[in-house]
Amino acid sequence: MFTSVLMIEQPLTAVDVDFVTTLHGDDSVSFVVLMQPRGDQDRLLRAIDDVALGELPEAIREADVPEGEAARGPAERALEHSMEALRNKGANVIGQIIEDHPLDKLKAVVEETGADEVIVLTAPHFVEEFFHRDWASRARHKVGVPVLKLFAHNE
Repeated sequence: MFTSVLMIEQPLTAVDVDFVTTLHGDDSVSFVVLMQPRGDQDRLLRAIDDVALGELPEAIREADVPEGEAARGPAERALEHSMEALRNKGANVIGQIIEDHPLDKLKAVVEETGADEVIVLTAPHFVEEFFHRDWASRARHKVGVPVLKLFAHNE
């Protein structure tokens, strides 16, 4: 069985689920889903990304998005929704919320599970990507397995 660690920051859409569950053809795949609640440390970067994408109303609403402890409940619901969607496609799935040091936790999960790959599924983050500070770029130097970066879809 092939094991993928899936790092997400929002609930998986049906398109995302179809894509990650078919990446390896008919091979059996299990997923470890890691979900990080939003933190206030990246509010400015999210707003800049919204502006870069031409989504000015989204940039203005960044202050209204729950962060820190207030984001934990929505993150737990997003994780449960995503895991259920993957299970409905026949995948074996476990998951957890990660709040502190996500890349350290990612490395530990890869080692504990013997994962074959990491899939980072996020919205575009132009500023972080330009400076190679996004999750995928940083994970490639840390985890010791292939890291695939995919852009999440919106419903």
